[in-house]
Amino acid sequence: MAQLNHETTTGDVLSAYLQGQATEFLRSLRLHRESTTDAQGAEESLEAARALRRAARRIGGTLHTFHPLLDQEWAAGLRPELAWLSGTLAREHAYATRLERLLDALHRLSGTPTVPQPPVRGDVTAVGSTRPGADPAALAVGRRSAGRWGSPRSSAAESGGGWAQPTPPGTDEQGGTPRGLTVGAAKAAALLERQLTLARTRAHSAALQAFGSSRFHAVADNVAVLASEVPLTQATEDLKPLAARAEENLAEAVAALPLGQAGHPYNAEALTHGLAASEAPEAQDAPWLKTRALLRLHRYAQEVLTGSPGGDLRLADAGHALDRHREAADAASAAASAARTPRIAPATAYALGVLHADQRHEVEAARFAFHQAWLRETEAEAEAVSTR
Repeated sequence: MAQLNHETTTGDVLSAYLQGQATEFLRSLRLHRESTTDAQGAEESLEAARALRRAARRIGGTLHTFHPLLDQEWAAGLRPELAWLSGTLAREHAYATRLERLLDALHRLSGTPTVPQPPVRGDVTAVGSTRPGADPAALAVGRRSAGRWGSPRSSAAESGGGWAQPTPPGTDEQGGTPRGLTVGAAKAAALLERQLTLARTRAHSAALQAFGSSRFHAVADNVAVLASEVPLTQATEDLKPLAARAEENLAEAVAALPLGQAGHPYNAEALTHGLAASEAPEAQDAPWLKTRALLRLHRYAQEVLTGSPGGDLRLADAGHALDRHREAADAASAAASAARTPRIAPATAYALGVLHADQRHEVEAARFAFHQAWLRETEAEAEAVSTR
């Protein structure tokens, strides 16, 4: 990829980056279309979709940062379409990751034995079983969780049948976990599995419909044109001021974050506010999600300038922390949504409440990790300035 130097113009650098991402987009699309329907082909299809999504994000982010150098009407029309495609393709993977995260957390919190309990007569078909119209990739998560909890159950199991062996009141088989959490965790796992697997199946269907839509074909046609010709309007304009503006936007967003509060690894005060009904966690999370989006724009701008997809490791660490923040926040929201299911057993609601609190703790841990990564970056920049 071309780098910014005396021999190349800024238009060459920007064109080379956009054409490279457009080529990656088209290559991933071809691999996705050529993938087979067996297990290996399903995995290849998912990987191709992830690569296509990454390329779409980078093209859209670059159009956003460097739009003054590009044809305004063309860039303004393509950016939202790329965002639509990226968001549509991201949902299936997000639901699968969320389910696995929640099941792992329930297993960790409850200390549930890994030996499957015998099924109770009258159970309906497990989430991980094969059924007409099911997505094999989506059901893989259900099969993995069955090894943890035994046969998952539907809402029919909520009103009858135990999930653990009889234990002394107040404790589980290991003597440390409240028995209500042990019993409720298995039912909570079945409830979450049913809800999130259904959501993932719907997201998979929506992605397939998107691939066959005229809207997607229009996006693919625009990207194919981009792979051969970038509609520049100012080929000699310097890229660095625009990249610096992206960095300034990120710095302003970080300055608005409560980093002093996030500087404590166990932030009970923030957790209390996150659990309060009067102050929704989503309102607290919004500035962090905005910072995550601006951090991505800054990283993509640096990729354009340096020609390196790796970027700054410190920025990568900060980005990973914000990714964990979003995953934990979404998982907490899913647990809260499941707890609002009508007519669930008290033990199930209790387990989901504990799970929600655990994921809000993970949110605070991710904020702390971002705080530490950002401090390292700020200190490194200050040291670089002092040595000049």
